[in-house]
Amino acid sequence: MTVDALTDVAGVRVGHATRTGNGRLTGTTVVLAPEGGAVAAVDVRGGGPGTKETDALDPRNMVQRIDAIVLTGGSAYGLDAASGVMAWLEERGRGVPVGTDPAHVVPVVPAACVFDLGRGGDFRARPDAATGRAAVEAAAATAPGAPVPQGCVGAGTGAVAGRLKGGVGTASTVLGSGITVAALVVANAAGSVLDPETGVLYGELYEGRVAYPEQH
Repeated sequence: MTVDALTDVAGVRVGHATRTGNGRLTGTTVVLAPEGGAVAAVDVRGGGPGTKETDALDPRNMVQRIDAIVLTGGSAYGLDAASGVMAWLEERGRGVPVGTDPAHVVPVVPAACVFDLGRGGDFRARPDAATGRAAVEAAAATAPGAPVPQGCVGAGTGAVAGRLKGGVGTASTVLGSGITVAALVVANAAGSVLDPETGVLYGELYEGRVAYPEQH
C-alpha cells in the first residue's frame, strides 16, 4: 500500500520539528536515508541559494552516498540544524569511515534553507542544532512507509507562497516499470500561485480540475 509520499521509496523516512509561539514560526524537516545511505545528486539554482554540503554531491567528488537531507527555515542561520542531525548520526556510527575505529565517521548531510526570518515576530527565532536533532529523531521514530504530515509543519512552518500560506507537500507515483518516483517540496515562493484573472490556484489549472464556461 502506498501513501502518496516520499516515504513510498523503500527505506526513506521523514520527520519534522515545528517551532511556533513566542515569536517563532519556523522549523526543520529531515529526510533520513536507510542504513548504508542513499545515492543522491543536486541541482542548485537561484540568485541567493542557502545550502550546506551540496558540493559533496558533485559526481566528480568522492562522496557516493548521503545519510540524511535537511530542509530548514531560518535562512542561512537555520543551516545549523544540520549539525544536530550529524551528531545524531555520528552517535550511531553512520557516515563515511575515516579511520580504523568504527566510531570515526563523518555523516554526509546536505542541507538547504528557506527564508522565513521574522514571520513569527522574532527575527532571532530560527532553527538550530537542537531543532535538527528533534527532526531526525522524529524521522527515526516513524514506521517504514508511514504517511508524511504536510502543510505548515517542519521547514514549511513559516513558508509563504505569494500572499498565501506555503508549506511542505509530498507525492509519489509508481511507473509502469515498477519504479517508485516521489518528491517532497517546501513551497516558499515569491510570486503569486493564483491565476490573476480567476483567482484559481495554478496547480488546479495544470491538473485540469477547473472547468470554465464556454465563451461565444
